[in-house]
Amino acid sequence: MMKQKFFALVILSLLFIRVEAQSIITLEQALEIASKGSPSLQTSLFNLERTTETLNAQRAALKSQFSLNVNPMEYSNSRKFDTRLSQWFTNKNLATSGTFRVDQPILYTDGKISLINQFGWQSNSSEVLGVTNENKTYFNNLNLSLTQPLFTYNRTKTQIKTLELNNENAMLSYAMQRLALEKNVSQFFYNVYLAQMSLSIKQEELANTEKSNEIIKNKVEAGLAAKEQLYQSEVNLSTSQSSVESARVTLENAKDMFKQYIGMDIFAEMTVMTDVAVTPIVVDGKKALEHGLASRMELRQRQISVETSQFDLLAVQATNEFRGDMVLSMGMSGDNPSVGNIFDKQTQSPRISLGFNIPVFDWGERKARIRAQQAVINSQKLNYSNQETQIKLDIRQIIRNLSNLKNQIGIALQTQKNSQLTYDINLERYKNGDLTSMDLNLYQVQLSNNKMAYAQSLINYKIELLNLKIQSLFDFTTNEAIVPDKFVKEYQSGTLSN
Repeated sequence: MMKQKFFALVILSLLFIRVEAQSIITLEQALEIASKGSPSLQTSLFNLERTTETLNAQRAALKSQFSLNVNPMEYSNSRKFDTRLSQWFTNKNLATSGTFRVDQPILYTDGKISLINQFGWQSNSSEVLGVTNENKTYFNNLNLSLTQPLFTYNRTKTQIKTLELNNENAMLSYAMQRLALEKNVSQFFYNVYLAQMSLSIKQEELANTEKSNEIIKNKVEAGLAAKEQLYQSEVNLSTSQSSVESARVTLENAKDMFKQYIGMDIFAEMTVMTDVAVTPIVVDGKKALEHGLASRMELRQRQISVETSQFDLLAVQATNEFRGDMVLSMGMSGDNPSVGNIFDKQTQSPRISLGFNIPVFDWGERKARIRAQQAVINSQKLNYSNQETQIKLDIRQIIRNLSNLKNQIGIALQTQKNSQLTYDINLERYKNGDLTSMDLNLYQVQLSNNKMAYAQSLINYKIELLNLKIQSLFDFTTNEAIVPDKFVKEYQSGTLSN
């Protein structure tokens, strides 16, 4: 028992010495790194931020807008012709003024209420036939107006709703990207794991080939085997050495792709560690289908496309439309050389304006555009139906694949065991001179391939099970539903890292 512990400590120490310059990354750590540094996820997050801030800006535009326009000085000296008196005159004007304005959009009617107040002072003089007339006065113009479109759709409300749908669509895309990230990271992670395992197997294969080469070399030197046996063994050794180098290159390439996807420095030294053992589970196909159809965000995205197309139809229907515009205004103005007496003599200035745009004949343009947009809506509805069907097909296919992969794991495991036994038996035959180097190499390659096939079958099952979780939004390993809204809530609460 003490010897076993001693050897275990020695092995762990050797492993630590080998990888101390590298960071060991587990799948959970890779997912955490990718959630903060993945370029694809960051792009989706930026799009979500864009639509969120655009919606916030449009909502802010619905509140009262205050503005102040100040004109500190305006001076002019001009020679003009008075058509009433048929004579020329010279006019000088010096003025200063400021305009304060409040605009309040009305969401429910698409109208706008405006309050405008202009206050200023001016000095004006005119010279006509040698006679100069001068006036210095303060003035103030106060106006309250209502602008209201008639007989048309509410453009403000439609714009707000469209931005809300765009923002919801971006949130769904972000949540879907977070779910897809788990699958993609897992795939890249296991690619690195398989490349590491392939390199380890190739190194083991090289060690076995070196041993067999040493055996045949001793036999040839002792005159117990023909030289062609040694030549073939040396070819096998060179091939095995080349395979190790190729496996090392494949591993480095897989690491670079993995580091790029999760947003990790590509020059960082790392290695992955995981347990690929799986416990096959029973999947309720009916439950997977029902939960997928009830929860998949792609269906909501298709609904959003239909609703957005319907809003576009409103805009198309407004082409060459019968439209009215009404303006109601009530104003009050006053002027006086003394600023305190501006409104001693008030002037009321009410205004009512009502206008209509009446289309007469457009050669069928409006009807054609409406039919074209209706075709777009029908296409979006068809996309929704196709998406629903595709979800059913994908889930049914995954369930079949899981059943098949479960059988493949058992077959691959038994094949690996048989290959190991076959290699051990033929290695003894090789030592006894009953087998050539070429034949032994074939059994060695067969053993290596079957080891990789078994590992690949385990990973294929894990990836497909993860794919089922994403497609059905239900984790059958924990028997819990996946709630993608949590990603949106994390974003809205500001707990996500950019």
